[in-house]
Amino acid sequence: MSEPQDRIPVLITGGAGYIGSHSAKVLAGAGFFPIVVDDLRTGHRSSVRWGPLVEADLGDKAALRKAFEIQPVAAVIHFAGSAYVGESMASPSLYFQNNVSNTLNLLETMREYGVGVIVFSSSCATYGHPQRIPIDEQHPQQPLNPYGESKLMVEKILFWYAQAYGLRYASLRYFNAAGADVDGELGEMHDPEPHLIPRVIAAALDGSSPVDVYGTDYDTVDGTAVRDYIHVTDLAEAHVAAMRYLQSGGASSAFNLGTGKGHSVRQIISEVERISGRKVPFRNMHRRGGDPAELVADARQAAKSLSWRPRYSDLDRIIQTAWSWHFSHRLEAQ
Repeated sequence: MSEPQDRIPVLITGGAGYIGSHSAKVLAGAGFFPIVVDDLRTGHRSSVRWGPLVEADLGDKAALRKAFEIQPVAAVIHFAGSAYVGESMASPSLYFQNNVSNTLNLLETMREYGVGVIVFSSSCATYGHPQRIPIDEQHPQQPLNPYGESKLMVEKILFWYAQAYGLRYASLRYFNAAGADVDGELGEMHDPEPHLIPRVIAAALDGSSPVDVYGTDYDTVDGTAVRDYIHVTDLAEAHVAAMRYLQSGGASSAFNLGTGKGHSVRQIISEVERISGRKVPFRNMHRRGGDPAELVADARQAAKSLSWRPRYSDLDRIIQTAWSWHFSHRLEAQ
């Protein structure tokens, strides 16, 4: 690790998590010094490799201040929060505390230390049921669950902080994060695992526990739900691009991050079978409430303003990297 004085310090909340750890690696490679703040409830200490870890809950201002005092922070990239839709329906108070109240603590600490740039991890969950496909940034935002509502609330808070205090922000609304680090150093480790691709891979590895396919009667190419999958390294590069955009005078705004192309659940299963050479057991289930048939991003604004385009997000690369990571870690655990 090079000396921090040679690099620009950036604070990453939730930097021990899936997207946060990939972003820390990309930041370090781009000449920044990532300072990670994470309470490790869902993050992993082993994923913090490119800068210091401050183990803290964002609700603890005293602990948060310690992170800002390591080096004068140039910007914040904010991933920390709760991110399970089903859990948010059962425990909305948890989501408004972790995602909204704790963000207010972070913003107030940023003001205290004179940090005026933030890149926020938002979500396409702020849109709700799509009125048109692909979804652009002007699409109405009508969340269907407390998770999406909490993300939208933070977007509104950022807008008003910009008006009142001159905060400069980018809200990145990403679609379905997927894949693993192309060098094999990092991957997706959730417990429980909410995302489709690692669940399909787990079914292929296990061979006996089927993956549930929720809904086979959608108006899609094969009756199963269609989603826009974006490689986690592409997401990480978008956060760096957004930070540079703000630091160079770009206007505060929201940006969709996706590929503009959707893949169905059955297409994901078929691709995992092709790449792994294994059959994926699955069982057809009824639709889940609130699941749209199709979610696909219009990400042209990110291409135009951030000069960002996905480099790793073809489905083959996404599943190849995810399979390699999960397969190697399964061997290590044996």
